[in-house]
Amino acid sequence: MDKVIPFLMFQDGKAEEAMNFYASLIEDSAITSIVRYGANQGGDEGTVMQATFTLKGQEFMCIDSNVKHQFAFTPSFSIYAVCHTEEEIDALYEKLKEDRQALMPLGDYGFSKKFGWVNDRYGVSWQLNLV
Repeated sequence: MDKVIPFLMFQDGKAEEAMNFYASLIEDSAITSIVRYGANQGGDEGTVMQATFTLKGQEFMCIDSNVKHQFAFTPSFSIYAVCHTEEEIDALYEKLKEDRQALMPLGDYGFSKKFGWVNDRYGVSWQLNLV
């Protein structure tokens, strides 16, 4: 085995949009490769057949599913981000939340000085922790 990589399956052609959003929020992040569906390839032409991106050096893979599933993302899997300043955690939380579901509003829950858990506009769950 070479490595283990988190894999995100987006529906409705949102993979590239989500990758761009995440890379814009977190420094030292980038889309590293995109392979798109072409004409007659089983997915909507131009959507993501397979892509990789990094967030602060952590590699992720993602796709746009060409099959509509009865399931989506669940908070039981989340991206956990360690923040080092109040400004960083506050800004990241607000950008990810943007009228979406706050599972745990930013606060002191006893195990952290400041912690928040939110589902973003794509349904991906994020835990943010101030250390």
